[in-house]
Amino acid sequence: MRRYGKHTDEDDVRVRPNRKGNRPRTNIRPKHEDAAEGMVLTVDRGRLTCLVDGRTIMAMKARELGRKAAVVGDRVSLVGDLSGGKDTLARIVRIEGRASVLRRTADDDDPYERVVVANADQLAIVTALADPEPRPRLIDRCLVAAYDGGLEPLLVLTKSDLAGPEKLLELYGALDIPYVVTSREELYGGDAADRVREHLGGRTTAFVGHSGVGKTTLVNALVPEERRRSTGHVNAVTGRGRHTTTSALALPLAGVGGAAPAEGLEGWVIDTPGVRSFGLHHIDPSRVIHAFPDLEPGTEGCPRACSHDEPDCALDEWVEQGHADPARLYSLRRLLATRERRDGD
Repeated sequence: MRRYGKHTDEDDVRVRPNRKGNRPRTNIRPKHEDAAEGMVLTVDRGRLTCLVDGRTIMAMKARELGRKAAVVGDRVSLVGDLSGGKDTLARIVRIEGRASVLRRTADDDDPYERVVVANADQLAIVTALADPEPRPRLIDRCLVAAYDGGLEPLLVLTKSDLAGPEKLLELYGALDIPYVVTSREELYGGDAADRVREHLGGRTTAFVGHSGVGKTTLVNALVPEERRRSTGHVNAVTGRGRHTTTSALALPLAGVGGAAPAEGLEGWVIDTPGVRSFGLHHIDPSRVIHAFPDLEPGTEGCPRACSHDEPDCALDEWVEQGHADPARLYSLRRLLATRERRDGD
């Protein structure tokens, strides 16, 4: 048996040959300090379209990220070919921390959480006033997801030429949610698009709504140069529409009147696929109260793990003492109750 002394040459050290001909594995990973920053615009079958320094770049997720997935709106770090040329591919090596997250599950019994959009400031809930009929319970669920994820809600009511908005607005009046009422004719021949755009300036806004409500038609009016397929059929029997948007896509928002973005008016619009259900399995009901700053102080006297809809809830006394409007408490409890119910209408 050959023994080595204290002073051996490199040639004396026996190295086991690598049969595969590749480098030995190591736990040390590169830091990628020179990685460029970008934003994910859309995701399609493992390929991510990103915006880096004004260039659109195709990228894939680096293996070192494991199962961590990037979604539309994510801020990421990229390395590799960042030229944006044809047949080039970069790698996403880091996904930065998220300021907000819009999440949903397929239904209330599904434990698998889906991140729809990251880093959005606002959630525009698009609802038709007729054809198809409004679904308040779905609106409630979207509101709960917005409050839980740190997004400010905006109601956009379409097809006002078919029905009036008064009844629906009365239902949500106590929540003080900003809203815009539009019709199809106003979107292309009037000022409806500009009125919606005034709520979007300087923000990243995700648009959600069930199929057939005119969500993509609205996005096309806001970002005409990025026109998407928008004609969806509404089933005459079920009153439900057909999906015309199949993947989320972030689009740059032009200025008022379609001009170049003006200071304080530019932003991002994220069009998302139409939903037929909005599961809330992942929602912690205790976080919804944070969206009601006038009611939140009244919870200090609540019993531990209070559902805010039981005999010992301190919010009843808080409202009776005049600290908040009773309609606000009713709205809170209606939103919390939707977490326990199926989205059937």
